Amino acid sequence: MKKDLKAVVLLSGGIDSATTLAIAEDMGFDIYALSFHYGQRHAVELEAAGRIAQSHNVARHLIVDIDLRKIGGSALTTDIDVPKNRRNVEEMANEIPITYVPARNTIFLSYALSWAEVIGSNDIFIGVNVLDYSGYPDCRPEYIAAYEQMANLATKAGVEGKQKLKIHTPLIQMNKAQIIQKGIDLGLDYSLTHSCYDPSISGEACGECDSCILRLRGFREAGVKDPVRYKS
Repeated sequence: MKKDLKAVVLLSGGIDSATTLAIAEDMGFDIYALSFHYGQRHAVELEAAGRIAQSHNVARHLIVDIDLRKIGGSALTTDIDVPKNRRNVEEMANEIPITYVPARNTIFLSYALSWAEVIGSNDIFIGVNVLDYSGYPDCRPEYIAAYEQMANLATKAGVEGKQKLKIHTPLIQMNKAQIIQKGIDLGLDYSLTHSCYDPSISGEACGECDSCILRLRGFREAGVKDPVRYKS
């Protein structure tokens, strides 16, 4: 397959971003993976991102440091307790949860836009979806469309006509089981991923936070055993 197209892929280390990377790779893009150490309590996800990037032999894996703990406002960046044992997915989606990190995708996409301009890429991939998600406003199609419109007004390359940026959201209408099945079809090793918001010191998933519950349900509905370790 011809490999002359570059794509910036936002890679957290979770199921969605890993599957998105595999899709971009399957489409023939050279992958420039972008991860963030933003003060998240589950920074172990960056180890997963590194494993995934290495497994897929990406062109480059860049980890950017941003201390969002200074801003706070989220259970992922402060000492606020992570919600546990909310088994009803509809309950999760009724309100924006405390695990929402204010403007996180806007911040991440801005870095992706900057890197895409530098490396001469027209393509950014992000693993957002509106099915099986926990009420995050920056995962919606209208948000992505608005950001893409803004992005094409925001760069020197865009103004000069050298760049027509496309933000790809290949998972946006897929549920977790469909995402997992897609990854399996592409040969993705989900044992490399990490999803838990509140892992143990040794990196074991809690099995009780929203992210774990959605992950476990996805594997169950896909008829596949989740390969990661959970607290006993």
